[in-house]
Amino acid sequence: MKKLTLDEIFWLEGETHSRDGTRIKTRKRNIAAPLDPATFADAVVQIYLDNAGDLELVAKSIESSDLNFSRYGDTFFEVVFTGGRTQPGTTKPDEGERHPYSVIDCEPDRVAILPSVIYIQKILRRRPFLIKNLENVMRRFLQSLELFEENERKKLAIFTALTFSQKLSGLPPETVFQPLLKDNLVAKGLVLPFITDFFKEYLVDNSLDDLISILKRGKMEDNLLDFFPSAKRSAEGFSEHFTKEGLVPLVEYNEKKIFEVKLKEMKTALTTQIADDTDISEVIETVKQRVKDAKLPDVEVVRILWDVLMDAVQWSGKNQQQNANSALRQVKAWAKLLNTFCTSGKLELELMYKVQIQCYEDAKLMKLFPEIVRSLYDQDVLAEDTILLWYRKGTNSKGRDMEQKAKKASETVFSKIFHQSGFISLPELDDILPQLTAAGF
Repeated sequence: MKKLTLDEIFWLEGETHSRDGTRIKTRKRNIAAPLDPATFADAVVQIYLDNAGDLELVAKSIESSDLNFSRYGDTFFEVVFTGGRTQPGTTKPDEGERHPYSVIDCEPDRVAILPSVIYIQKILRRRPFLIKNLENVMRRFLQSLELFEENERKKLAIFTALTFSQKLSGLPPETVFQPLLKDNLVAKGLVLPFITDFFKEYLVDNSLDDLISILKRGKMEDNLLDFFPSAKRSAEGFSEHFTKEGLVPLVEYNEKKIFEVKLKEMKTALTTQIADDTDISEVIETVKQRVKDAKLPDVEVVRILWDVLMDAVQWSGKNQQQNANSALRQVKAWAKLLNTFCTSGKLELELMYKVQIQCYEDAKLMKLFPEIVRSLYDQDVLAEDTILLWYRKGTNSKGRDMEQKAKKASETVFSKIFHQSGFISLPELDDILPQLTAAGF
């Protein structure tokens, strides 16, 4: 039998030596233990079974266990949600032990599901790194809504709403909303009932403003129609559905958002036309068409017209006279546009209110109110009765201080309009005020 050399003996023992006898240790390889989620899941299930589903006791047992949550976080939440492991990429049960105390096994109401949310909150406080695993599992389940029964989807919706109501640590809204936008889920009509149950449950303990805040963070505030199948994706469909579900405040909020968008679109279109010196008749037709299509109130139209006209003025930084001339030129140039839509005494008065408040808020227009009113009168935009009523009754409290100064500064202007023209004298206002009010001003 051949005798082994020293080098061969040391090699067999995992060590090497140089020829001079110096020991050289070889580097040990990092051999990772194979994944064994089945054993982990069975251990968690056994904790549930040993404590008969009492989540307080389950939480304490988990806290004192030496289970490797950092490695099997996804598996842990599968057990929480479904009672056991699920097959990779699906929600179908995998082999192994199961328990009957999961979220899916609860009754579809907040009383039954809330304890699970509080239980998860406790777990996350001790092991905050698990929030990523919760995100992973929730995202996977929400992307697979079609694999759940209708009743199970309702439970998931309630659970999801309660996680936000309870401010579950670190769960971002986009984790919930973005997976729901899969085309096939929306087209099958699975997302709309889910999000409806979510809204209804969340609003039990929270305000509409709280809900809107979550939608903003989830980048869904302006895209609520994306939850609707294409056949129902309209403002009317939105209002009809959520009104039927008792979510009238959400309907009103959405209608306000749509209204604001239409106003903004109209303002943008007018700004472009005025900047391009579009013929005034074409601008008038644009306004009429947008008012018809968007069903915009006349009062809002008058306010927008004034804003757009003033925004288009090239203002001087310090020269008040130049500013006055620019504003008056703009009024004269676009008087026909204003006159077309100031079709009643109430709308004329609204225009005066708008001008007054802007002159109050904008330093460069502070002293121009009487001159602008005179110009609007000269261009037949404002009638005598409207100016008289404003002069006597006053207007918005926001411009009240300025109003008193404006009245004093306007004495001369109004005297020229009324007294010198033989229309009426200022002391006679008391006599005509009742008639003006009765006439609808």
